[in-house]
Amino acid sequence: MVNVTLPDGSTKQIPSGTTPLELARSIGEGLARKTVAAKLNGVLTDASTPINQDVSLQLITLDTPEGLEIYRHSSAHLMAQAVKELFGDDVQVTIGPAIENGFYYDFFSESHTFSPDDFEKIEHKMAELAKQDLTIEKEVLSREDAIKLFQGMGEDYKVELIQDLDAEEVSIYRQGSFIDLCRGPHIPSTGMLKAFKLTSVAGAYWRGDEKNAMLQRLYATAFTDKKELKRYLHQLEEAKKRDHRKLGRELDLFSFSDEAGAGLVIWHPKGALLRTLIEDFERREHLKRGYDIVQGPQILRTELWKTSGHFDNYRENMYFTEVDDQSYGVKPMNCLAHMLIYKSKKRSYRDLPLRYFELGTVHRHEKSGVLHGLLRVRGFTQDDAHILCTPDQLDAEIKAVLEFVQDVMGIFGFEYELEISTRPEKSIGSEEDWARATHALRSALDDTGLPYEINEGDGAFYGPKIDIKLKDALDRKWQCATIQCDFTLPERFDLTYVGSDGEKHRPVMVHRVILGAIERFIGVLIEHFAGNFPLWISPVQAQILNVTDNQAEYAKQVCNELRHAGVRVKADLRNEKLGFKIREAQMEKVPYMLVIGDREMETGTVAPRNRSGENLAPMTPKDFIRFIEDECRQYH
Repeated sequence: MVNVTLPDGSTKQIPSGTTPLELARSIGEGLARKTVAAKLNGVLTDASTPINQDVSLQLITLDTPEGLEIYRHSSAHLMAQAVKELFGDDVQVTIGPAIENGFYYDFFSESHTFSPDDFEKIEHKMAELAKQDLTIEKEVLSREDAIKLFQGMGEDYKVELIQDLDAEEVSIYRQGSFIDLCRGPHIPSTGMLKAFKLTSVAGAYWRGDEKNAMLQRLYATAFTDKKELKRYLHQLEEAKKRDHRKLGRELDLFSFSDEAGAGLVIWHPKGALLRTLIEDFERREHLKRGYDIVQGPQILRTELWKTSGHFDNYRENMYFTEVDDQSYGVKPMNCLAHMLIYKSKKRSYRDLPLRYFELGTVHRHEKSGVLHGLLRVRGFTQDDAHILCTPDQLDAEIKAVLEFVQDVMGIFGFEYELEISTRPEKSIGSEEDWARATHALRSALDDTGLPYEINEGDGAFYGPKIDIKLKDALDRKWQCATIQCDFTLPERFDLTYVGSDGEKHRPVMVHRVILGAIERFIGVLIEHFAGNFPLWISPVQAQILNVTDNQAEYAKQVCNELRHAGVRVKADLRNEKLGFKIREAQMEKVPYMLVIGDREMETGTVAPRNRSGENLAPMTPKDFIRFIEDECRQYH
């Protein structure tokens, strides 16, 4: 007999060799049906693992995030099995992880190109295999035996993965005739998989390297019941309607051109006005909070990037050029110029904190496969700021940035979540500095009482950071704002200030963005509001629509009066039916339409109608100007 300690502190005695699934079944069949895996002494493992010694046990069930991830990972194996049974040796399997809201599997094939026409056939085969309730079993093989096994199966990509593993043994999972290389864990059997749907197909390079073979990636989703799946699929359809690339074309905001280059945005008049409105808002907000507006050059000498550590740790994401036989790096971020401003004169503790703000355009060499509309581009503008302060001021500065984020996200109507990202493998700086920086971020968050998660190993190479993830109208999460704490770059650039003791001291640097990349934020805004921007940032706030040519001159007068008062207004004076012009203005998502007929012309009024179709009481142009100003005042 062995003792099993459960999460509630109670202890059970069970026969040696009992599995977590068998224990769950002894507690209740309902619990057994939900159990997908277990943690034995904190180590995640399959629910079929025998318990042969005293352990602490936690059952992992479908209604937990970990359980759902395992469920989706097992769904990826089910999809790979279905593809292999349908297409046989025409397809090789590579990798298939769970991702947020679903999973994917990458396949290589020279003879078959997947398309949405294949989806129903693959789903049908997946349903067949799930119905067979195939047991999913783990085996551990020597590295050599595993290589022979997959060589015999003609799975070259699995062989390459095993050859690159630094391990004497590897684990495989079998379900029926299908075998896959995997560390697991997995659900007990395919019968647990109830609701899944293939969603899209895309290209992906093997191991993310564009020099390698192009694979075909099948994306899918899976939920524990069909009701949840149906809800999610409805959400996907809504997301398609809100796709910022589609709306960007329809609203004539921006475009991309192969002639200009991949990942480089071309802003059209309404889109450029939208980003100008957001940038002007940002400048006002930063000035109110004691930031100084600065601006640095687009290129800086490569020697500076070597000093900062970017050359060694970020070079693959940068562009370089030569001028007069001198190597320059095109800036991927704005911090270097801000440090040079700090170094331009002697600093005292009385000068600190210094807060430098720049709407700085940067360029990063993103791989072509990850470029995605405004959300992932190669040239973008960040609302970048760097705060240089004494160690004693650090806590207050971090909290002030958190308050800044809260205020701005409230204005745009976003909820958000917080994560602290810790030291990555590729990094610079001492353990002591990283510990101090991480403690500063955690301490500030703890004091504010804001909940946060720890994201291990995802910090910047020079310091840990707080990542702020926005939640949009469809409850999707977007990484935008970030707060980074840095003791390392001030050291590398020998930044100092004279303290109250007359000695030189090292300042701390806080890197932070509030909206992040303006391009990315606008992409998120478009999808969040489905193009129906709040009045204060709508490129066109009102559109004047005359009923007949008789009112054209009066309509022009009203247009000029509104424009001179600062209202962003356009006039549609075409000889078209009023209903047609209203529908077009609604398609363009203009907040207000001002209808002018003979009655309005005679009374010196306009007849406002909002984009949802509600008619407002007639008012004079001056009254409408006040109406617009009142609605926008809360943002100024």
